[in-house]
Amino acid sequence: MATLNGSSASPEALQALALTNYGHFTTMRVEDGGVRGLALHLARLVADCRAVFGAELDAEWVRECVRREAGGRAGALMVRVTVFDPDLELTAPDRTGRPGVLVTTRPAAAGAADRPLPPLRVQRLPFRRDMPSVKHVALFGQLRLRRAARLAGFDDVLFTGADGLVSEGCTWNIGFVDEAGTVVWPEAEVLPGTTMRLLRAAGTAQVTAPVTDSRLRSMRAAFATSTGFGVRALAAVDDVCLRPGDPVIGALREWYAAVPPDRL
Repeated sequence: MATLNGSSASPEALQALALTNYGHFTTMRVEDGGVRGLALHLARLVADCRAVFGAELDAEWVRECVRREAGGRAGALMVRVTVFDPDLELTAPDRTGRPGVLVTTRPAAAGAADRPLPPLRVQRLPFRRDMPSVKHVALFGQLRLRRAARLAGFDDVLFTGADGLVSEGCTWNIGFVDEAGTVVWPEAEVLPGTTMRLLRAAGTAQVTAPVTDSRLRSMRAAFATSTGFGVRALAAVDDVCLRPGDPVIGALREWYAAVPPDRL
């Protein structure tokens, strides 16, 4: 099901998005009408709309659109809110009208508040997002490298900058646990994920620091964060083996599961 501004999305509107691929989005996990970090999702959409379209977005209207589509549905599902202009033209992207709010849904995977997903084995590959602070719809570069990593026998890809510093995963943030049990978030240009931002309030020792190859090899554990699965352990980065059962990861997972959802 896809709705645009609260009504069924027309094929013409969806075609416009497919042809221009210009817009931004956020993805939230809705569980029985509640969303962890709902205010963060809405704030992201408002800020990104200014950056991408130079326009103001009504956060309460976005909330209403999501409520209409998913607020009364039982269980867990993934809701993606995409903001785009159905009238935008390839030849004149500066002439934008009023951005629309597209809401789409899909089934939610396990792992956020129920049972954890299996740990990931990831491959480091160099990549830098275009406009990394904005969650925009141009995903070709990330997906191309995810495909390459999976074809090489890994589960996913972990990006590094031109300087070799670890930044983020394809569609997730990464955190490490050093030998002292401190959570280390990479100091790099990354898309600040909602789950990562919530976890920064967890009652664990945390720092932000550059993660070089040598520092990565000294870490005892690592984990991915995403709205879709919450906290997911990593088993390995390239040839570096990690501890998926580390107690710090378990504590973060429990803390995140206990975050009360905000009602739509």
